[in-house]
Amino acid sequence: MTTQTGVALAAAVLLTSACRSSAPPPLKAIVVWKSAGSWSGRGDAQTENFTSDGGGFRVHWELKNEAHPDAGRLRVVFRSGDSGREIIEAIDARGAGGGTEEVAAERPRWYYLTIESADADWKVSVDERVDAQSVKDEPSRP
Repeated sequence: MTTQTGVALAAAVLLTSACRSSAPPPLKAIVVWKSAGSWSGRGDAQTENFTSDGGGFRVHWELKNEAHPDAGRLRVVFRSGDSGREIIEAIDARGAGGGTEEVAAERPRWYYLTIESADADWKVSVDERVDAQSVKDEPSRP
C-alpha cells in the first residue's frame, strides 16, 4: 500500500465515523399513573368494571362528615370482574381521615370495587400503574 493510499484510507475512515449519528440517549425506567376511575357517596356501593394491564394500583381515599366521632367506616375491595371473588383488600379504615395506598395486582384482568361504608361520606379514586421508559435527561452542554 502506498503512502497516498494509506492517507486516503485513513481520511475515509475518519469521515465515515464522523458522519455517523451519535448513539441514542439511554432510557430510564419510570412509573406513570393512569386513572381507572373516581367515585364518591355515603353507604355501600359497587363500581363499574375496569381493566388492568399493569402490575398494580394506587388508591386515594377520604372519609369525612361522620354521623358520630370515630363512627365512620370504609372498606374498599378489588374484586374479579369475571367471578366476583375478592382479589385485594385495599382499604379498611375507621374514623375520619384519608390517604393513599399502593396495591399489587395479580395479573391483567377485569376488576370492580365493592365499597362498604357506614356513618360517613367517602371518596375513592383508583390509578393504574403503568411501567414505562423515558429518555434519560442529559445535562446540557455549552
